[in-house]
Amino acid sequence: MSARTQARLLFSAASLLGRLPWSWLYRLGDGIAALWRRSDARESRVARRNLELAFPQLAPGERDALHRRILRTTARQALETLKLWARPPAANLALLRAVHGAGLYDAARASGRGVIVAAPHFGNWELLNQYLATRGPIAVVYRPPESAVGDEFLQLVRGVDNVRQVRAEGPAVRQLWKVLKDGGAVGILPDQQPKAGDGEFAPFFGVQALTMTLLSRLAERTGAVMLLAWCERIGEGPGFALHLEPAPAAMADADARVAVAALNREVERIAARDLSQYQWTYKRYTLRPEGSGQPNPYSPPDAPASIYRDA
Repeated sequence: MSARTQARLLFSAASLLGRLPWSWLYRLGDGIAALWRRSDARESRVARRNLELAFPQLAPGERDALHRRILRTTARQALETLKLWARPPAANLALLRAVHGAGLYDAARASGRGVIVAAPHFGNWELLNQYLATRGPIAVVYRPPESAVGDEFLQLVRGVDNVRQVRAEGPAVRQLWKVLKDGGAVGILPDQQPKAGDGEFAPFFGVQALTMTLLSRLAERTGAVMLLAWCERIGEGPGFALHLEPAPAAMADADARVAVAALNREVERIAARDLSQYQWTYKRYTLRPEGSGQPNPYSPPDAPASIYRDA
């Protein structure tokens, strides 16, 4: 069976799940989150370790409560995204209760300089993609899964009108540079750990994290407008508020170290709006600064969190 056929079968299964009422879907997500905690699943372990690293000042009870909220929100979002993928974008966009900064995005596109949208892993970035696609074509950078089936699945579910997916690989920079030079739009999730040599270290919640320099390089070379964007969940039901804001000039600084430090500060600011909506189940700190002597904090997980903190 080909990867494409398997991906279509997965999509059919996701569509069936996506037909569940929102309340049922959320209750199912809550059950999955509870199972993650009881079984000490990968999601639970990684989130707990990230909280130890980023928030050592929290009392154990506070950190545990935040850990519970994060797993609950993460599980709900995973199922929520399946539902969004299975529905027409017009039905999904009806879930937006407010849109802030739409004029900024339209003006950036109309300027002809190109526009870079930096969208951290906060809230529901898939709904953000669908919204931006209604304003015109956009090239979205993604890291392809190791599985060919998984890659085919993403191509299928994200293949809405006006969205072009660009694999985060060697030729990506040239493709994005051309889109921007032609006055187009590019969407990047900027808080993924790049490969060694493709970024600079900067503090992220007090811990040095290898951070991509792609945004600043593209902005510097093309003169594109850079915006920050996120789509946050509001209330207990399926409702969202979408935000678009100008990125600070420092994020496009010619000094890569200045640019990545500014980027991480902005991601921290957005994540702090509701820490449970940020992607804490991602291993953000695996690569350590050369000469630091610090081991991968996720293996072994019992290394003291204090050794990773900036002085």
